[in-house]
Amino acid sequence: MNEIRIAGLRLPIYAILLIITIIAMFLDVLPGGMVGAFLFLIIFGELLNLLGNKLPIIKTYLGGGAIVSIFGGAALVYFNVLPEPVVETTTTFMKDGGFLNFYIAALITGSILGMNRKLLINAAIRYLPCIIGAVAMAIILVSGAAAIMGYGAKEAIAYVGIPIMGGGMGAGAVPISKVFEAALNTPADTIMGRLVPAVALGNAMAIVAGGLLNRLGNVKPSLTGNGQLVRTEDKSLIAEKKEVRPLKNLTDYGTGIVLATCFFTFGAIVSHLLKQIGLDIHTYAWMIIAVAVVKATNIMPEELEEKCEGWYNFVAKNFTAALMLGIGVAYTDLGDIISAFTPTYVVLVFFVILGAIIGAGVIGHFVGFHVIESAITAGLCMANMGGTGDVAVLTASDRMELMPFAQISSRLGGAFIILVASFLVPLFFG
Repeated sequence: MNEIRIAGLRLPIYAILLIITIIAMFLDVLPGGMVGAFLFLIIFGELLNLLGNKLPIIKTYLGGGAIVSIFGGAALVYFNVLPEPVVETTTTFMKDGGFLNFYIAALITGSILGMNRKLLINAAIRYLPCIIGAVAMAIILVSGAAAIMGYGAKEAIAYVGIPIMGGGMGAGAVPISKVFEAALNTPADTIMGRLVPAVALGNAMAIVAGGLLNRLGNVKPSLTGNGQLVRTEDKSLIAEKKEVRPLKNLTDYGTGIVLATCFFTFGAIVSHLLKQIGLDIHTYAWMIIAVAVVKATNIMPEELEEKCEGWYNFVAKNFTAALMLGIGVAYTDLGDIISAFTPTYVVLVFFVILGAIIGAGVIGHFVGFHVIESAITAGLCMANMGGTGDVAVLTASDRMELMPFAQISSRLGGAFIILVASFLVPLFFG
């Protein structure tokens, strides 16, 4: 017990801070904005993360701290344990306050700029076939299962397969509902009611599957690269396991913040301008492209790359548990997940997730990727709830270094699914 640290604090000190936080919450004096939100998310997020990483079955098979933090947060909201002002403060901080964007901006910038440049170029050209394989196998399996169970193959593809593989809510289910609205002459909010349970339950299964794939890699080492996507003997294509060290100067972290947020802003500018001509692709996608081009062309000084990577390491180390809890509180509706738990529906969602894993893993093997890493990034990160799901799946699978490829799946892959839906929905229901 003396060795346990929560948020870097010994248990007696942490207990005092926990009590202060709880008293403030239930007296309704927890500060608003980022002060109160940070305190609540870090204090409770680190506790739930520790519990998840200590509980035997959960830590081994179900993704550990990520699962407990997300679903623990969702349960606290669903059962009305948290005072409503705390839920509102946290939701505002995560969404309108931009904490999720702030976190992902650091991860995209730092993880791509910290990558092996040759690896980035080599892997990118082989990645799209893995995404296509994941989508194709997911649709094949869910339509086959639906036909056998009497659910209807068309319905299963449209309302289960496509939304799960669509890149989450804002970049997936929402635009997909608009595609359905135009094709079916049905209000988008009515369609959203059918899409949300699939997205939520698919995200939950994807997180659990990430933990199980990590466990499979421990049992079958031949299937995994332990965080290495490319299967190769060429040492120049191996992502080095770097020792995480703090930056030399405190001002270097400030430089990392500025560069990460500026890359995000550049992506927002491009997304806005192209939206004016009808090309609606998420900010994250353009940010990924911008950072990848900078890395591939080697135009950024190495010292600046190191500062971005250092900031990313700081954020991942200190804010991940808080973010997981925030995802549970602000983005995970436990009611939707529970309402979707009919045996038939759960089986259909399971086959979508299984198809994504098999399709991405098999194609990944043939293009020279490790099976598990390909299944996680091109498979599960297509099937989860976008950026929030990427963080959760990679945390559960203990492969956060794969974030650049996970984001390609969620953003560019999500755009691909919207394109697929634009063709399939009128074909099936027109």
